Amino acid sequence: MKLCELKDRPGARKRKMLVGRGIGSGKGKTSGRGGKGQTARSGVRLKGFQGGQTPLSRRLPKRGFTNIHALEYVEVNVGSIQKAIDENKIDIKQVINADTLQACGLFKQKRDGVRLLGNGDIRHAVTIEVSGVSAKARELIESKGGKVVCVKTPGFSAKARELVESEGSHDLRVKG
Repeated sequence: MKLCELKDRPGARKRKMLVGRGIGSGKGKTSGRGGKGQTARSGVRLKGFQGGQTPLSRRLPKRGFTNIHALEYVEVNVGSIQKAIDENKIDIKQVINADTLQACGLFKQKRDGVRLLGNGDIRHAVTIEVSGVSAKARELIESKGGKVVCVKTPGFSAKARELVESEGSHDLRVKG
């Protein structure tokens, strides 16, 4: 066998239908696009158009809202802090805060603060500064002789600050 003798198996490549080659071809005249107008042209299509009736997106009622002032916390479990301590990413003699937890890779963005949850176990007495803490997490840390300090979070969420900055105003008061 030579390179020049290589070819596909029969039926492996189907020929593309050529449109607009006369009425007798089966895809002539309008080339399968129907009549005239917007839908016959290339690249133009009405998104969500339902034949003149009110689209589904406008028939259904609006529900709920997104509170831009709601604070968004990063959740960190006690078990993941213990794992970082075991891997020597966190020094237990120093105060553990949001910057320390971010530096050791427990989360990427701080958002509006860190909330400590009680999933897992901790074996060391540590001092932790976070924005919020669950009752179970506080109990676990204090039972080992540690201490949890709640640091006040900023009054406005990161989402609200971003919205105000995008509008060009630097006034964070509620607009009436």
